[in-house]
Amino acid sequence: MSPAPSAFASFPFKRLAALLMPLLLAACVSTRQEPFEAAHAPGVSPEYLAMYGEQPDETYPLPATDVSEVDPRFLRREVSYPTREAPGTIVVDTDNRFLYLVRENGRAIRYGIGVGKQGMSWRGRATVGRKASWPRWTPTPAMIARDPEKNRPWAGGMQAGLDNPLGARALYLYQGDRDTMYRIHGTSEPWSIGQSVSSGCIRMFNQDIIDLHSRVPTGTTVVVLNRGNLLKPAEGENFDEFTSDLM
Repeated sequence: MSPAPSAFASFPFKRLAALLMPLLLAACVSTRQEPFEAAHAPGVSPEYLAMYGEQPDETYPLPATDVSEVDPRFLRREVSYPTREAPGTIVVDTDNRFLYLVRENGRAIRYGIGVGKQGMSWRGRATVGRKASWPRWTPTPAMIARDPEKNRPWAGGMQAGLDNPLGARALYLYQGDRDTMYRIHGTSEPWSIGQSVSSGCIRMFNQDIIDLHSRVPTGTTVVVLNRGNLLKPAEGENFDEFTSDLM
């Protein structure tokens, strides 16, 4: 007498294959970590997901910035900002980590910023003497002397790109025809926005500096407020000792 067929043998093959196929396909899917995507940021509004989303048409395609862990105060928005400064003026509030682009009717676009050591040692009025898209970065002699291993390889300048310390755009501040060595620029370290950091001037999310760069022409007035730092040269004083380490 032949043994009774097993349950497996009697199960229709086509049905078994249909049940197993999704499992087999799932086993072939890579489990590597994907780069940040806007859709992966729970709790962030669609407006901000779009605002800080990827910009693939840039010279160096810019990935989305993960703002899910950023204090919402430092995300770009329009706010009430009564001031005697004329519309179009940039006001940098280093103490509170905000940059304002003054608009009509007591309003302003407010951006979050990170403030480097050099950014905390200067205040006054200047103008945007030059603008750059995807700028090169060159360390100063003082920076090379302080950290030659890190900075000497870039003595001739670092090529523009996603890892460049100046980020996607830079505004170069002048007083008359003199470069103050003070910069408003993007950053490859978005976690530093809202923070006091060890080096540099005024840094912004790359998406924010791209936005600001597009709104202001060369010649724009810039007012830098710095109420909380004792190393504050008065307007018109010599800035050499304060700018020796600037980018």
